[in-house]
Amino acid sequence: LQPQGSEEAKAFVHAFLKRSMPKMNDEAIQDMLTRKALVLEHYPKKKTKQKRKKVKGFTAKQRRELRLFEIEPEQQRYAIFLPLHELWKQYIRDLCHGLKPDAQPHMIQGKLLKADLHGAIVTVTKSKCPSYVGITGIILQEFKHVFKIITKEDKLKVVPKLNNVFSLEIDGFTSYIYGSKFLLRASERSAKKFKLKGTIDL
Repeated sequence: LQPQGSEEAKAFVHAFLKRSMPKMNDEAIQDMLTRKALVLEHYPKKKTKQKRKKVKGFTAKQRRELRLFEIEPEQQRYAIFLPLHELWKQYIRDLCHGLKPDAQPHMIQGKLLKADLHGAIVTVTKSKCPSYVGITGIILQEFKHVFKIITKEDKLKVVPKLNNVFSLEIDGFTSYIYGSKFLLRASERSAKKFKLKGTIDL
């Protein structure tokens, strides 16, 4: 690049200002140049906000095809999940501040109803279907409508919540779960307000 002379530089600046500010006449441009101070108006481009794409999870059909929630037959053994039950008991003790003898029963029951039940040992005490009565085991999975329970006989039972009453015992405290009033996913129970006294038509 060859350096421009002073006259060429002035011509370039004059032409540049003329293009940048077409409404301004030559006298005004010359006046600005003599003052050697120039403020060009700047119109920033509006930044377009990029919409965040929502990450879609698997559909129910895809989860079934991938068998995400299925427990393999060789894993369906009661002894494997006893440590899970011990962890659950400690979790409930911490949640209820130790399950002290002077604790109010309705306060403990209210917390149990909102607690995570994976690992709890439950028993079906009442049911419209007599074959469900007496089933006892550790809850392995909880869905909106059913519990999956592993029994001491290493049998995986799918027990519906509807029209069943479950008992849950820990440290001498027994709570009853009315399945018909419990048709929620585990993640939805924390915000649910339960009536401590339930009824069921059996």
